[in-house]
Amino acid sequence: MAKRDYYDVLGVQKGANKDEIKKAYRKLAIQYHPDKNPGNKEAEEKFKEATEAYEILADDQKRNAYDQFGFAGVEGMSGGAQDFSQAFRGFEDIFGDFPGIFETFFGSGSRRASGPGGSRSGANLRFDKEISFKDAVFGTKVEIQYQRNESCSACKGSGAANGAGKKVCPTCQGSGQVRHSQGFFSVATPCPSCGGEGYIIEQPCKECGGSGTQKKRQKIMVTIPPGVENGRRVIIPRQGDASTNGGPTGDLHVFFRVLPHEYFEREGNDLYCAVPISITQAALGAEIHVTTLDNKVIKVKVPPGTPNGKLLRLRDEGVPSGGNLTGNRGNLYIKLIVQIPAKLSKRGRELMEELSRVEGENDSPKPIPLSELSKN
Repeated sequence: MAKRDYYDVLGVQKGANKDEIKKAYRKLAIQYHPDKNPGNKEAEEKFKEATEAYEILADDQKRNAYDQFGFAGVEGMSGGAQDFSQAFRGFEDIFGDFPGIFETFFGSGSRRASGPGGSRSGANLRFDKEISFKDAVFGTKVEIQYQRNESCSACKGSGAANGAGKKVCPTCQGSGQVRHSQGFFSVATPCPSCGGEGYIIEQPCKECGGSGTQKKRQKIMVTIPPGVENGRRVIIPRQGDASTNGGPTGDLHVFFRVLPHEYFEREGNDLYCAVPISITQAALGAEIHVTTLDNKVIKVKVPPGTPNGKLLRLRDEGVPSGGNLTGNRGNLYIKLIVQIPAKLSKRGRELMEELSRVEGENDSPKPIPLSELSKN
């Protein structure tokens, strides 16, 4: 059966914000949750369909890819019906009073794999990096340092001292969870005895205290793609925390905060700057030299009779698109600011007075139509 548009699945408009998307998904997930519809395959499929739609639309990068390229842009990004337990790590917070909704439907959920000794991924880490406006536009490489949990060298990540073994937790019988009934829902919470691990270490490692990991400082190089926007991120696989029981290492999410530039502003892939010109340059026309963000000096013609605030466009001198310096670029818009001299020389004043007499002055000006102003 063909997939439905993700926005239609959740019943929201394409421009919906994250709160609207979250609210719509919460309503559908509760309505079609299998515990509320036992044996109803249609409800189960609708639950999975809504969950897949939420996974894509709640993530900025996935949503942008979907908006541009449809299902082809997010192929392979969603967990799918066969692996939802891994896809929705961290989604539990949207349900508030239904904390076990994912654990109930997907077995043991994203907290851990079922059965004693089951593996789970290490935690993802976040690193916030300030970058210059120019580096955000043209891309660069930066070195970052951060701390992460690495597998303990003494116990090789087992958490047990001297090769001591582990025993199945007697409270949860190795499941890592205890369950409670809450209305239509079966709520699963981490076992208080083993902390959700499913086992108990009888002789904890002295180096790591039984956690299986140790804090260590990490230093890596991060590539910033051209055209990155403020608040965007890159994901570096396997550079997060190590797993505590043999699972894969988590990822590192590097978020960028772009510092403002002294002269340039950005809107989409276009750049804007302001350049001063004199009264005579504005009236007579001129050629001026403008320095772009990448330090190119370009000759620009100012047409005669240029009004204050007029925008001139320089094609392909803006922000690279698609994360590629050789691809298309936006434009650079130059706003011309006509400067009025605060003080004239004696000769300058004589010339201005002569110009006034020659050209004449309008002592009773009428308002300028807004349509005329918009042309400038």
